[in-house]
Amino acid sequence: MEQQGCAAGIDFGTVRIGIALSDPDRIIASPYETYTRQSPEHDAEYFRQFVEKEHVVRFVLGIPLCLNGGLSEKAKEVLQFGQWLEKTTGIGIDYTDERYTSVEAEHFLRKAKLTDKKRKARRDKIAAQIILSSYLESGCQGITDFSGIED
Repeated sequence: MEQQGCAAGIDFGTVRIGIALSDPDRIIASPYETYTRQSPEHDAEYFRQFVEKEHVVRFVLGIPLCLNGGLSEKAKEVLQFGQWLEKTTGIGIDYTDERYTSVEAEHFLRKAKLTDKKRKARRDKIAAQIILSSYLESGCQGITDFSGIED
């Protein structure tokens, strides 16, 4: 296993990014926050500070694969963001299939009987928590090779 530290789960969005954080032993995933994107420079500074403050040693990005396992247009955006994030922070990236995580997050929030406004405010970071939990439960095994995946 790589150096000790936290893994951060990312639910990518073009406007908002849901973030979850594991404990240093990478056993438990907790929602962290929903970050609203601003500019490439501001976003880069945010993620560099986040890595340092929370001792992040790995990012886990949810990738929305097509039902047949292929890369959707959104998945290609996630891959581009992952490349940017790795270059910006120097932290390695793993990917995990995130199909249905937003639906699952919405289900949990509805069961909590939250208002629409409160659900919207929490949905992205809960989806990130689901992404990160799935990754941790798999023994921290992500999808790292997309060469065999067809569009």
